[in-house]
Amino acid sequence: MADLRQFVIRESPSDDKACLDILAKYLAEYGEWMTGGRVELIHQDVMGDHVVIRVGDASHSPTVLIVGHFDTVWPVGTLEVMPFSVESGVVRGPGVFDMKAGLVQGFWAIRAIRETGGRIPSIVFLLNSDEEVGSPTSRKLIEQEAKRADVSLILEPSCDGALKTARKGVGNFTVEVTGRAAHAGNDPGKGISAVDEACRLTLELHSYNGPENEATVNVGVFNGGTRRNVVAAAARLEVDIRVPSQADAERLTKVILGLRPHHAEARVRVSGGISRPPMERTASIGRLFLQARSLAAELGFDLQEASVGGGSDGNFCASVNPLVLDGLGAVGDGAHALSEHVVVDQLAPRSALVARLLETVCESTKSEM
Repeated sequence: MADLRQFVIRESPSDDKACLDILAKYLAEYGEWMTGGRVELIHQDVMGDHVVIRVGDASHSPTVLIVGHFDTVWPVGTLEVMPFSVESGVVRGPGVFDMKAGLVQGFWAIRAIRETGGRIPSIVFLLNSDEEVGSPTSRKLIEQEAKRADVSLILEPSCDGALKTARKGVGNFTVEVTGRAAHAGNDPGKGISAVDEACRLTLELHSYNGPENEATVNVGVFNGGTRRNVVAAAARLEVDIRVPSQADAERLTKVILGLRPHHAEARVRVSGGISRPPMERTASIGRLFLQARSLAAELGFDLQEASVGGGSDGNFCASVNPLVLDGLGAVGDGAHALSEHVVVDQLAPRSALVARLLETVCESTKSEM
């Protein structure tokens, strides 16, 4: 809990490089002391620096990649209205659930193995500074390390205690509509309303929505026009899609990039694509989950699995190596909300689960290789 407090009081919004670098340096020093590993700070020009900690000798043992991020969605100053606090078995603070508690659990899992003399594999602990904005500068590094590793463990928060064995992929598109301006009173017929076209496109896009556990499409931002008495010459849509499979990703991408205007003289320009590939539940992920569930039972608690709509760096790991287990972080709720919190008495058991996975997971993956 003392360590978690130190992580949380160092505010680290994704868009504040100075704050991120302060926390990165702290994590590098803390990580070296906790793990006994070799630490590397990976400099970034615009985003925060990343931290990579290597424990053990990769040339003589299987390798486990542990992934977590230390950036948050909260701006500097949030601590004033959402201070770090512990009350009635719950700890609160900006980023405590998503996902600084998960980082603390990962560090303590490694330390527990070291102090008890357990078998420890080669570990690459990758802490990135830009997950909340899509991991633009860390994606390549994550994929590179995941490809080399025998298995990847993701310290993202759990889903009501459940591990995440499937995640939807995420796509981001921008639809720009060009019409023709005209006086709304004197010459409306000479105009081509970009707002009208954008409304029709919005309805078309939303018609591709499936149930929550299937592909979903959301026009989250709609901008258009200049004045109420002018036929709108331009409009813009920002579109979010969530896809459970690569087939859905390819299908919807083709549909969205192929959007056409209703009016023959209007123009539509679409840009964007899939930013996070889907993490599909494979047989390998299923076996890893069953192993984790068995270890949790030994530790005295039941473990479930879940499929979720949000993406994480686990999506990138799964795209290059199917041996991934996500949601190993904190038990709590309220990610990105003022209600963000972590259940205190679940921190140690979940850290113990990570430790047991580190001790046993590589042996079980040999048959997968």
